[in-house]
Amino acid sequence: MKEFTVHLEDRPGTLGKLCRALSDQGVNIVAFQSNPDEKGKSTFRLVTDNPNATEAVLESEHTTHTETQVAEAKLPSRSGALAGAAAKLGEGNININYAYAGIEPGTNAPVVIFGVADAGQASKILDQVAAAAA
Repeated sequence: MKEFTVHLEDRPGTLGKLCRALSDQGVNIVAFQSNPDEKGKSTFRLVTDNPNATEAVLESEHTTHTETQVAEAKLPSRSGALAGAAAKLGEGNININYAYAGIEPGTNAPVVIFGVADAGQASKILDQVAAAAA
């Protein structure tokens, strides 16, 4: 799964403008996280349902951004689901650098995005966790 990390000015309306530009192109934001930094900027991480259109919008908006692969977990909405997924990643010697949640389009099922060094291996582990939970 592709994640975009966008660096925005930390001021009113900036995030709304970018989200509106994505929406105007039919891009659905599946999950996001936004945090201010010490330099008057915000770091906005997002996963969308259409990475190609997202890239085009980010380019047209002249944003400073990067792309990276992340692992997605479709977890059931019940006690212990996140604990189990995080524990399995740890057993696989995969460190979780950051994580955030969203909603899967179409089903509204919870999804968790994991920023890890080896997204491919993490995805395999998380697929096994999801299959065991089903």
